[in-house]
Amino acid sequence: MKRNIAIFFGALFGALGVLLFLVAFGSDYWLLVTEVGKCSGEHNIENVTFHHEGFFWRCWFSGVAEENTANIWKFWYTNQSPSKNCTHAYLSPYPFLRDEHNSTSYDSAVIYRGFWAVFLLLGVVAAIIATFFIICAAPFASHILFKAAGGTFIAAGILFSLVVVLYVIWVQAVADMESYTNMKRKDCSEFTPYVVYGWSFLLAPAGIFFSLLSGLLFLLVGRHIHIHS
Repeated sequence: MKRNIAIFFGALFGALGVLLFLVAFGSDYWLLVTEVGKCSGEHNIENVTFHHEGFFWRCWFSGVAEENTANIWKFWYTNQSPSKNCTHAYLSPYPFLRDEHNSTSYDSAVIYRGFWAVFLLLGVVAAIIATFFIICAAPFASHILFKAAGGTFIAAGILFSLVVVLYVIWVQAVADMESYTNMKRKDCSEFTPYVVYGWSFLLAPAGIFFSLLSGLLFLLVGRHIHIHS
């Protein structure tokens, strides 16, 4: 009875983890950026550009910043401008710089982001393989398959953790926001970017947690079956 409960919750947590991974990495709200600038020759006029970025797409549009935080979040997701521009985030991450004096060049940005693209792909493959192991293990109660599923779910969680860590390093250290800001201030003397993590980023750690928890449960189930068989 206890084993069946553990299998049920292991499968439930594994499914939640995979679902959260797919939503997090398939959506484009890992990074939210609001650029506010007052250009020369414009009196008391603030140009506001909103960016939201994921692993596959980066979009930007112009709008009006609200003072109320709740209104800003509502504006991000429900009242976006119909004239939104989008491009591939892999080839054009934020900030996208081609300045020859900038340490974060276009080529290095693509190479760096390529590393976490590989980890992301491996994590997805590991999650699919773990699901296949569970489907095969359930009818036969094979401790080897349960242990393999548990280890693969844990491997998927570790790979997705590496993706999140690399993304945080990109935002906090690799992306040269200071050079980007200085470049923008050549055209707009009062330019300030506001960078926050979006809901897609917040879903990823939850998926990692459920994946690791599912892996531990299946390892325990496999160990229990092996001991009592």
